[in-house]
Amino acid sequence: MKLFLALVLLFFIPLTGAQVPHWGPCPEPSVQAAFSLKQFMGRWFEVAKLPAEFERGRCIESNFTLMTENSIQVVSSEIIEGQLKKIKGIGVVEDPKNPAKLGISYSYVLPYSPYWILATDYVNVAVVYSCTDVFRFFHVDFAWILGRT
Repeated sequence: MKLFLALVLLFFIPLTGAQVPHWGPCPEPSVQAAFSLKQFMGRWFEVAKLPAEFERGRCIESNFTLMTENSIQVVSSEIIEGQLKKIKGIGVVEDPKNPAKLGISYSYVLPYSPYWILATDYVNVAVVYSCTDVFRFFHVDFAWILGRT
């Protein structure tokens, strides 16, 4: 078992880059009460974040567009080495009773990753949380503070 855990850590820790893994499964923080997906739509700029290996650029922003009552399109962009890079994804409300808990995927082959809106006033600021759970042995947290300007 110890050998298996060591192999898992050796394989997954490089994937976390600047992120810090924590022991145990992902936490379950409270999310925005009475969340309105429609009001959240539009352009959001990254103000601050926990380090994320998949975001290395600057001037990071995401534009959310409502597709159906429970699904959205996400177009995220960043400037890397002077070039504007964009990626499109799909987001879904995973539980209609809790619409602040979205799942977002930027690939048809990858599962949806949590994208939970912890707090927002819809006009100025939003706090978003995500977590990747690795076999319930450890997890990696991601968090963003977003602004409309």
